[in-house]
Amino acid sequence: MDHAHRPGRWTIAAAWMVAIYLVLPISIVIPVSLTDQRFLSLPQEALSLRHYATVLGSEAWLGSIWQSFLIAVAATVIAVVAGTLCAIGCWRLSRRSTDLVRAMMLLPIIIPSIVYAVGLYRYFAKLDLLDRFLGVAIAHGVTGIPYVVITVSTALAAFDPRLEQAARGMGASLSQTLRWVILPRIAPGILSGAIFAFIHSWDELVIVLFIASRDVFTLPRRIWDGINENLDPAMAAVAVLLVVFTLALLLLDLALRRRRDA
Repeated sequence: MDHAHRPGRWTIAAAWMVAIYLVLPISIVIPVSLTDQRFLSLPQEALSLRHYATVLGSEAWLGSIWQSFLIAVAATVIAVVAGTLCAIGCWRLSRRSTDLVRAMMLLPIIIPSIVYAVGLYRYFAKLDLLDRFLGVAIAHGVTGIPYVVITVSTALAAFDPRLEQAARGMGASLSQTLRWVILPRIAPGILSGAIFAFIHSWDELVIVLFIASRDVFTLPRRIWDGINENLDPAMAAVAVLLVVFTLALLLLDLALRRRRDA
């Protein structure tokens, strides 16, 4: 029976080919970031860390990193609060209409980003939210809600409703049941959603290109402008730092999932 479900050699080979295809472009960035040249290229004579020093010593790069971090934190808070409440509300009601609500919550990641960005531009212009920290945080928070809804809904699917019934039977109010019974049980799902919402905001570019210009200059925006203006190897160093940071967050999410399944 185990042999019947074991993947064949061609399946394994295809999986490895896909993995290599996805990882190879990222791995090439690493030696490029260590180049001893003044332009994007592989090292010619020796490995150099000067481009990392340029990034870590530049007020412009550090300012964009800090700004992206603050926006990602604010967007994550918005996404976690709204997404968790939506998932819990749909779970408690458990009606056909809630399936429609869940589907609507997924629209920000289904609709092409450029379509969503154009709509935000026209809407935010009327609210004076263009090129504002709050505007970018709201935009990233809304587009991060689907990740939280998915992970929290998955955690709620494994939640035993008898625990809630027992708590209510012992006199706990709805808020007490939510705070002491439901939220602790689905905390790994909430944290996973928060990690993905943070990564989404940290890497997002299309929306920022439409609704931000000078005052809000995130890290992806600075990389984009750097590619258009020059081919400074410092961008490769920033890309490596982004990959390392994102990989650390994904490993954290993997650890949370293993702890939840244990």
